[in-house]
Amino acid sequence: MTIQLSQDEILRRGLDAFAELGYDAASVRELGRRIGVNHNFINDRYGSKLDFWRTVVDYAIAELGHDDQPEPDDPALALSHRVHALFRTAAQRPQLYRLVWDEASRDTERLDYLFERYLRPAVDETLPTVKRAAPEGARIPVDLLYFVLTGAISGIVQEPLARRLGRTTSAGSSNDARTAVADALASYVLSGLNGEATQPRTLLP
Repeated sequence: MTIQLSQDEILRRGLDAFAELGYDAASVRELGRRIGVNHNFINDRYGSKLDFWRTVVDYAIAELGHDDQPEPDDPALALSHRVHALFRTAAQRPQLYRLVWDEASRDTERLDYLFERYLRPAVDETLPTVKRAAPEGARIPVDLLYFVLTGAISGIVQEPLARRLGRTTSAGSSNDARTAVADALASYVLSGLNGEATQPRTLLP
């Protein structure tokens, strides 16, 4: 008997596979095995592995939704709102962040796709809030700002390492546990952005 999979389930399983294996190791045959379809399925339905990867990424980002809450007028509160929302999003969808991190280490058309469609727009949307909240005279380079904001997300997505470093509560155990880890990491990042992040003094664009 053939089990009919929904489009959502196919793309979620595809995301899991790409996040765990990386693009190159996720062969069409292995993707089919993990999804639960025959090895011709990806090419027949999506055209190619790359087209399937794009569909998976678009689906995963769309599934995150959009924060419809109005941003606070106070600059510090607005920055806190954005950073906590970012970290909570990572806690709810760590596979997507694993995929992005993996792709960010390779100069490929897949990184171009992520950067042009999602990463650059997200940075452009966040920069005005950071500028408003930064201490007077602070100049934070955009690349460093990105890695400050996203680097600490490793504490969410690298759960096996976190346990080896002494974490006793698994971030994957419940929504409350994931949210608690996300909020703790966001608070550490905000303490740096709101306080000592004044060097190097390179102008923001």
